[in-house]
Amino acid sequence: MANISIDQLADEITKAVREYTEDVSRAIERKVDNVAKEVLMDTAMNAPHDTGEYARTFKITKQDEYGKTRRIIWNKKHYRRVHLLEFGHAKVKGGRVPAFPHLRPAYDKYGVQLPDDIARIIRNGGGE
Repeated sequence: MANISIDQLADEITKAVREYTEDVSRAIERKVDNVAKEVLMDTAMNAPHDTGEYARTFKITKQDEYGKTRRIIWNKKHYRRVHLLEFGHAKVKGGRVPAFPHLRPAYDKYGVQLPDDIARIIRNGGGE
């Protein structure tokens, strides 16, 4: 049986916890990136395609902070138009323009499962 000091034991435990945390963080970031790409592709596919420019200008923006991995899917050029198309809007001379939901359905399709996937990644120590 080997004799090790308390300091060596503490160092090894710290090293193991750090490796676990890094593995889990990388796996979660990969999963969030994959889900964001799926949402982006589904949104672009289901967006109104009069000229195709609106659907092509959706982008993913990373907003990572310590302990948080966040991806924002937005329309870089027509960001004001997304809300109007997603929910519909009133016409100037009365009546309403119908809604063309495309962003929320994509999120509901792919993003709802994400918390369960993250919990599984944490349980598996970074393995998917």
